[in-house]
Amino acid sequence: MSRLLRSLAAVALLLGSPWALAFDLADLQRQLSAPAVVKGPFIQEKHLRALPQPLLSKGRFVLARDHGLLWLLQTPLRQDYRIDAQGIARRDASGWQVLPSRSAGAEQNRLFFAVLQGDSSGLQRDFELRLNGDAERWHLHLTPRSLLLKQVFSAIDIDGGAYVQRIELHETQGDSTVLRLPESHGEAVLSDAERSDFAQ
Repeated sequence: MSRLLRSLAAVALLLGSPWALAFDLADLQRQLSAPAVVKGPFIQEKHLRALPQPLLSKGRFVLARDHGLLWLLQTPLRQDYRIDAQGIARRDASGWQVLPSRSAGAEQNRLFFAVLQGDSSGLQRDFELRLNGDAERWHLHLTPRSLLLKQVFSAIDIDGGAYVQRIELHETQGDSTVLRLPESHGEAVLSDAERSDFAQ
C-alpha cells in the first residue's frame, strides 16, 4: 500500500510540476520591474522596403523604476529623450522640451517604455499578449487590439531573460524595426547626472 501511495505521490508531483513552474505575465512583470535601475547600450535597426541596408542607430538607455526612461541616441546623431509620467520630452540647447503626445515617435517610445519595465497590464490594454518560455528565456508576442494600432503594427515580438534583450516591431506596410539590448544590467541607484535629467 505504501508503495502505491509513493507512486501516486510521484505521479502527482510530475503532473503538478509544470503548473507550479509555469512562467506567466505576472511573473514577467515582477522580474522586469525588480531592479531599481536598468541600463545598457542599444542598437536599433530600421528595415525599410525601399532600402537594401537597414538604417542603424546606437545609444544607451537608463530605465529607472521610480522615474522613467532616458533614451540617449549617440549615432548617427546625438539626441536625448525622456519618457516619464508627464509624457515624452526631447533635449535641446535650452533644456527638455515636451513633445506632442500623439506623434509616431512618441507612440513608439511609449511602447518601448512599457515593454522594458514589463508593464503587462498597460500592454494588455492595447495588445493581445502570448507568453512562452521561462524566466531565463522567454518570448512575448503582441497582437494589436485597436484599429489605430492595427494600421501601424501587424505584430510585435519581444525576447529576453533577466532583462529584455530584443524587440521587433512588424509594421503593416512591410517595414520593421529591430531593437537589441545586448548588455543590460541592473543597478541600485541613478548617477548624479541621470538623477538631474529626471528632475528637470
